[in-house]
Amino acid sequence: MSTTRAAPYYLLASASLIALFILCLLWEWIIAPLRPGGSWMVMKAFFLLIPLRGVLKKDNYTMQWSSMLIWLYFTEGIVRATSDKLALSAMLAWGEVALSLIFFFSTIFYLRPLKKAAKALAKTKAAEQ
Repeated sequence: MSTTRAAPYYLLASASLIALFILCLLWEWIIAPLRPGGSWMVMKAFFLLIPLRGVLKKDNYTMQWSSMLIWLYFTEGIVRATSDKLALSAMLAWGEVALSLIFFFSTIFYLRPLKKAAKALAKTKAAEQ
């Protein structure tokens, strides 16, 4: 897969990470906070800002570790989607699950050709020795 074919995956990863940040921020602060007026759960949105810069700069290392970080949001989304009594909060949790999965798979598909190239290079170097 060429870099051009990987571009849509990068755009999808970036867009889903930004959308997940906005969703978490609005969910816990305005739309359906755990406590009226907002709660400390709003802080979970700010942890998404840590990888955002690297993802936007197409930093492969950041994209690799952020694809693991996103599983925390997926897990929280599943727990809240199945346990929250408020229907709106459960719907927002399913949105968190969906955005987490979109980010994970788009990141993996973006990084796939880079991983294949790195393996081929390592194989070539090993054969030369």
